Amino acid sequence: FGGGTPSLLSKPELDKVFEMLHKNYRIPADAEITFETNPDDVNSGVLSEWRSLGINRLSLGVQSFYEEDLQWMNRAHTSGQALRSIAQVQDAGFDNLTIDLIYGSPGLTDSKWQHNVTEALELKIPHLSCYALTVEPQTALDKMIASKKSPPVHTEDQARQFLLLMDWLSDAGYEHYEISNFALPGMHSRHNSAYWAGVPYLGLGPSAHSYNGVTRQWNVANNPKYITALKNDQVPFEIEELSEDNRHNEFVMINLRTAKGISRSEFVKQFGVKAEKEMSFELQQFIDSGKVEMADDRFVLTREGKLFADGISAALFR
Repeated sequence: FGGGTPSLLSKPELDKVFEMLHKNYRIPADAEITFETNPDDVNSGVLSEWRSLGINRLSLGVQSFYEEDLQWMNRAHTSGQALRSIAQVQDAGFDNLTIDLIYGSPGLTDSKWQHNVTEALELKIPHLSCYALTVEPQTALDKMIASKKSPPVHTEDQARQFLLLMDWLSDAGYEHYEISNFALPGMHSRHNSAYWAGVPYLGLGPSAHSYNGVTRQWNVANNPKYITALKNDQVPFEIEELSEDNRHNEFVMINLRTAKGISRSEFVKQFGVKAEKEMSFELQQFIDSGKVEMADDRFVLTREGKLFADGISAALFR
């Protein structure tokens, strides 16, 4: 459940959703059911309601444990709420928990970044999703930086903090199983892992995406249009048939971001021997520069190579 903010839904609304899910689909008893929420939406009452529905994994958008950082990011919650929400989640019996943290933002020193990570470790958070702050064109942040109302984002700071993050979490026993995701053994996100493995998925709701291995489709994002279409017994979506080049590029990008890397044998199975030879030729420059290494049958990013994941993938695109 998410992105967006599904925690805004009331218990009766969620009851209806789960009722229809169970009516139309077979959901295994051990299914991982993840629910995204913000710290300011968490309290003992809703946690009890969510557990009663079968929700067994929560994703908390913490971002930082510093008040000034949260205010700068225009987050609704405070650092105190972030800490309280984690304690409440754990007290309610949710041992499968992930939190988001942001690094590389203006004003986030290495010592502050270390405090954020250390706080998560001391709170025994089993899964962390850590993202570099990105400045999207035409956003409020982009305009603030352009008008000198906010310091710029420095990529060298982001790179250094990412390297520090990898070292700290490795020392703490976390597995770096995807560029932005770290987990204790056995606590990998099942749904994200399925996306990265190319497993088909179904998305329900406005703007939700679905994938069946051959096509990708996405529902209209506009809520009124979505609701009106459903009332007329129509599912409002657009669809794209993936070309071989599309599938090739996605395979490269998604797999290279994971700890498993690109399997040569699986690549040959999907795209042929010639394509694998072309990819291997292109990758040689990155092997020579220490950014990619061979691990048995797989091409895997090195520690330094993880800083250049997107660029290396782009070099392999058709």
